[in-house]
Amino acid sequence: MPTGVRHRCLFGDDHLRGHALRLWISLGLAGVSVTHGWLYIQQLLSLMFTTPLVCSLGHSHCAGTCNNDVMKTPHFPPDNVQVLAFDIFGTVVDWHGSIVREMQTLYPQVDGDAFALAWREGYQPAMQRVMSGELGWTLIDDLNRMILDSLLPKFSLSHLSEAERLHLNRVWHRLHAWPDSVAGLTRLKSRFTLTTLSNGNIGLLTNMAKRAGLPWDCVLSAEVFRAYKPDPATYLGVAKVFNVAPEQVMLVAAHHEDLAGARACGLRTAYIERAFEFGAGHLKNVSPQAGNDLHALDLNALADQLGC
Repeated sequence: MPTGVRHRCLFGDDHLRGHALRLWISLGLAGVSVTHGWLYIQQLLSLMFTTPLVCSLGHSHCAGTCNNDVMKTPHFPPDNVQVLAFDIFGTVVDWHGSIVREMQTLYPQVDGDAFALAWREGYQPAMQRVMSGELGWTLIDDLNRMILDSLLPKFSLSHLSEAERLHLNRVWHRLHAWPDSVAGLTRLKSRFTLTTLSNGNIGLLTNMAKRAGLPWDCVLSAEVFRAYKPDPATYLGVAKVFNVAPEQVMLVAAHHEDLAGARACGLRTAYIERAFEFGAGHLKNVSPQAGNDLHALDLNALADQLGC
């Protein structure tokens, strides 16, 4: 470990300590035992202790002296931002945990964790077939179904009827929000216009919002622009829809590659930590990266930073 590099202590800050408690409670609600839930929190602690904390300028040597450290304070006037555009899968909703719970209910003999990860792994290759021209424009619902049909034999589910396949494919419409999402979005909505910016199709996003109580002002999708992120048409399309400059739009996402695409188009960017996006057994590195305007533990923390 380089000398002078500061590391986060999860229990060294009241807000972070509260975040750990919320994660532990969420694991309990997901059916994880108290003992195993605490083991997962310990894994997260280990990750956060051993990952250098860098500031928004990419300085790993700031050791707390840089004003941009952790990107907790906006270095731009928040009033300049009018629209917050949100990535959905993993950022606002827990796709992995939702699919695992669905599989435990419907097909308990199947390893729900492996099934969820395998389904998600097919996502990028399927979109690439569209972007390369191999397939014409295809809704995510239909891509998800193609991936699902290819997965079923691998998990001994080839016998599922058409009705059962349709129901299972629509699990993406039934995804549960992260525990902080509704409250955080409601706070942010008091100051900003909130829209989705997801590769998910409009019907999927609308059904999900209705079920999970997500308070969007607008639902925008790759379907509107007939392009998947990170195509510039998606990011610039948000600015065009609302008739604002790109820098008046902030993309909020838990994926650095998505934020990089937005930033290249002139949008502001905010990273949201979702360490458990791929499940408690597959912790994600959520270290800050250079370039993002803000870095927040969750949507409530983002609301704090933006004065909501």
